[in-house]
Amino acid sequence: MIFDIEVNNKIIKAKKGETILSALSRNGIKVPTLCYMEELAPSGACRICVVEVEGQPNLVPSCAQPVEEWMRIKTHSPKVIKARKTIVELLLSNHPDDCLYCERNGNCELQKLAVELNVLERRISGQKGKQKADRSGSSMVRDPKKCILCGRCVRVCEEIIGVSAIDFIKRGNHCEITPSFQKGINLSSCINCGQCIMCCPTGALYERDHLPEIIDSLNNPAKHVIIQYSPTISVTLAEEFGVKSGKDINGMINAALRKIGFNKVFDSSFGADINTIEVANELVNRIKTNQNLPMFNSCCPAWVKYIEQTHSHLIENLATVKSPQQIMGKLIKGYYAETFNISANDIYTVSVMPCIAKKFEAQREEMTHKGITDVDAVLTTRELARLIRLYGIDIMNIESELADTILGTRSSAGKLFAVSGGVAEAVIRTSFNLLTGKDLVNFKIIELRSINKGRKEFKIKAGDYEIGVAVVSDMINAEKILNEIKNGRNDIQFIEVMACPGGCVNGGGQPIPSRKEDIKARIKAIYDVDDKESIKFAHKNPQLNELYKNYLGNPCDENCTTILHTSFNKRDVLL
Repeated sequence: MIFDIEVNNKIIKAKKGETILSALSRNGIKVPTLCYMEELAPSGACRICVVEVEGQPNLVPSCAQPVEEWMRIKTHSPKVIKARKTIVELLLSNHPDDCLYCERNGNCELQKLAVELNVLERRISGQKGKQKADRSGSSMVRDPKKCILCGRCVRVCEEIIGVSAIDFIKRGNHCEITPSFQKGINLSSCINCGQCIMCCPTGALYERDHLPEIIDSLNNPAKHVIIQYSPTISVTLAEEFGVKSGKDINGMINAALRKIGFNKVFDSSFGADINTIEVANELVNRIKTNQNLPMFNSCCPAWVKYIEQTHSHLIENLATVKSPQQIMGKLIKGYYAETFNISANDIYTVSVMPCIAKKFEAQREEMTHKGITDVDAVLTTRELARLIRLYGIDIMNIESELADTILGTRSSAGKLFAVSGGVAEAVIRTSFNLLTGKDLVNFKIIELRSINKGRKEFKIKAGDYEIGVAVVSDMINAEKILNEIKNGRNDIQFIEVMACPGGCVNGGGQPIPSRKEDIKARIKAIYDVDDKESIKFAHKNPQLNELYKNYLGNPCDENCTTILHTSFNKRDVLL
């Protein structure tokens, strides 16, 4: 049912059952919010979104108040403006005065609200928080002093990701958000997905900074510094420079990284192709022997950590193949080092990833052999943008260049790793070839490409076998399918799980904010690459086949297992 309501002396259309905020937003009327999250039920905690409704004695929170036919609303009356301004002043009363040094300076919702509401002086003084920043995590830093208790991080961790690593404790002025038992984030059940960072309105949560050590290595003539970047980065980085989401700037990234001073620039999609070959061979072997099925992907370190700490009995179901990031790091310090007669100790490897969990993955002890770590440092998309600005490079006005070729040629299947369902699609393309000796004629698996679904399923006949595939993103959807397996479901052979809704295009290291339309544009850009490029199967990558022939040997054999595979172990955490 649609009816008219009056807003700021004008008539607009509203739908029965929706909130005032929803009706206003649809009609292009902006009301500020802090605690509101579009996909979740309103909490009405921050009160920034209050409006004046004629006949109501008090201001009402527009995010939680259902719209009614009789309503006459003022969204920016003097009373409303005064209330919002007071709320912001109260939030600022005990907030640190360190905007110049804050991670979110210029991209802070509290800062923007203060500007919009013309808060020009401190009228209310409160006692500053004395909590110390929690730097115990390998991926993330928590700074409780900057927390405004909006609760968005708590809600996304519990209601979207399904981990509940943090929560409110205490009451009133002593209320705060913390991991279990007020311990460090490193001891919690946090899986390092970084979605809490993406939704935090201030600088209370941010990624662990790797820039200083990378800059030191770039300035060290004794170091041979090599960088690789994820398939996702080329379609998201431009957003950090004010360009419309979805623009692919692959060639510009290569040029910018060389100008900064990296000795070699590689595309991690090559590592994704190798991951595809190894996972497909491992899957086919398991299907033929009917062992440790269903098999889960192992390229999402947040998902791997979740299995290790929550479902350790399923560790044997994880693919043993390293992620593309770690595969590339291993090959750089192995194959590349041997080819160019460079000591692995003199090589410093950097990766650029859309995910802060990759920082955690890089420091896992399984990723270090004889004191040599596969990947030395990891940058997020946001950190790479800061590095480019630091070196004064106008990335949108430089000539495109190709990535270095020794580990650079990729298929479009490797690019698909950026999206939820992409890993499964790449693996099925190669698994079908292994089982039938033929390539899929219809290489697009449309059933795995639905953008708005958190869970997708698909079955394909491959020779004498039928392969059941499931794709889920976030741990809530993962738990549902794990329960089905526990209860006896056995028609699925491969399950792809990504911790972040939508996959790596929506990772915790991506530009803030990442709106739904941004994510859709990124996904479309990835699928456009798959449509346009000629090599669509990992096993058709000529450079990869040469690498197997001359260096790796046969997929999943002893040499490949040593170089490209790893192990996972039960992990105890404070829950």
